[in-house]
This record gives sequence, structure tokens and C-alpha cells, in this order.
Amino acid sequence: MALPAGVPDLSVLDLLVSVAEAGSLGRAAALHRISQPAASQRLARLERQLDLQLLTRTPTGSRLTPDGEVFLGWARRVVDQAEQLVIAVEALKSRAADVLEVAASLTIADFLFPRWLGALHQVRPGERVSLRVGNSAAVADLVRDGQVVLGFTEAPQLPPGLRSRAIGGDRLVVVVHPDHPWAGRRRPLPVTTLAAEALLVREPGSGTRAALEEALTAAGLRLLPALELGSTAALKSAAISGEGPAVLSELSVVGELADDRLSMVPIAGADLRRPFHAIWHLDRPPTGTAAGLLAIAGRPRPPRRVSASTP
Repeated sequence: MALPAGVPDLSVLDLLVSVAEAGSLGRAAALHRISQPAASQRLARLERQLDLQLLTRTPTGSRLTPDGEVFLGWARRVVDQAEQLVIAVEALKSRAADVLEVAASLTIADFLFPRWLGALHQVRPGERVSLRVGNSAAVADLVRDGQVVLGFTEAPQLPPGLRSRAIGGDRLVVVVHPDHPWAGRRRPLPVTTLAAEALLVREPGSGTRAALEEALTAAGLRLLPALELGSTAALKSAAISGEGPAVLSELSVVGELADDRLSMVPIAGADLRRPFHAIWHLDRPPTGTAAGLLAIAGRPRPPRRVSASTP
């Protein structure tokens, strides 16, 4: 709805209420941190706007007229409702502030964060955590922009301008359909052979992609993508369908390896290990629930259940 013309300004209504409560125009002006002449002018404008005399001004002070007394009751209700509105807004902000906003890259979000959250709720029951999921570059942007308090990334290189702490890591593995020529190899596949093959990989900006490119660069090689996909699930589906070799986090394929939907190919000549990091803004170190979550994330994980590739 649109307010009708002539609705008084809320601040001048508050000033009138203060005159009645303080007992004088001067004390009301001091309460509002304005001069007495300025307060008198604002109330005079209100009287002209309403076409009512609200105050009787004498050399000894000002007092409400009968019309002013009636109007005061209405004004007081409006001011009280405005105060309740401010209180309600602050309550909403406080409730939002009680939610810990964090972000995590896809592998961490899917395979580690649920366990961390369960451990957090054991020691801090009732804590509310909101998780935003993206690739490592997106997580760093969310932290840098102040949209989240804490981020968890898989990229080998730390984003500039943020503080960080190592929280363990995992490694990348090459997986293929069980009928692929590389499946069931007794000897590790040379990394040169891997780099010569068109691979199923994550999109640029992904920590998995960055770790793979860094490992190949260290071996003097370059990545040859056959297909770039923005999710681990999509890459696994493509590999299971026989589209080609995929490079994924070891954490993400434990189930598919266990039930023989995928076969892991050991790789020689490349270090496919990668660190995980928690990151936060320079000016916002983790405290309270964020610090508790960070401590949990930094705990050692149980041993992995699949064999290691050969560096």
C-alpha cells in the first residue's frame, strides 16, 4: 500500500514524544542531540503540516495543547511500533549471525564435511551450520568477499590474500571401466602414457583439476582433456559408461572400486597426492563454532582402504 500524503516524519513524532516525556523542549532537544531552536522549528513544521497547534509556547517553556495531548497518544503508538520493528529486525540479524556460514569444494563437501558436522554436533549440540558448495576457486572467492567465515579447498596452490591451515589431504587416482585395456595392469602405467591419453577431468577452477595439472607439469607434461565436467558424479558416470579414463579423488570412488564398477590404474612417475586447506579472511580468524569446526577438520582421518599408486 502507498502511504497517504501528509504522513508525518517518524523522527519528529519521536521528538514530540520526547517533549512530553522530558517535560521541556530543551531537554528533548538535548536527548535528540539537536539545538533547541532546531527542535522548535521541526515541531512548528509538523504543526503547519497537520494544521493543528500541538504546543503552547511561553517565555517559561512549552506545553502540549489539548489537541497536542490527543495527537501525542497516536504518535506514541507509532513510535512504539517503530521501536518494535527495530527490535524485531535486530532479532532476525542475531538469528542469522548464529548460523555459521562455510563453503567447501565438492570432494570435501560430499565425502568429509558430513562427518565433520556430525562430530561438531556431538560437542556443540544445536549449532547451526550452512554449507555452500563450489569448486576451490569459487570457495576462495566466497571467503575473500566475506560471504562465508570459513572455506575448505582442495587446490594445491593457496589463494592469495587469505590465511590458511593444512587439514590433511588425499590423492588423485585414475579409474577406468573394468573392460578398459588399462584395467587390471600388473605394472603401473607410466605418467607419459597417461598424459598422451584424452582424459575425463574436472573443469578449470576445480582443485582436482589444478592438482592434476600441477603433477603433470612437474613431470614436464601437459593435460589433454577429452571431456570437462563440473561434478564428480558426472565424471564417475562417464567413466562407468566406458567414455574413457577419469581422474578423480580417491575419496570419491571407494564405493565404485569396491563393487567393481570401476577399476583403478596405478600410475608411475607422478605424485598425485594433494593437500586440503581451511582458509579464512585475514581480518576474520575462526572463533567459536568456526574454530571448533576447524579443529575437527584437522583431525587425522582413518586409513584409506585402497592401494596406493606408485609415484
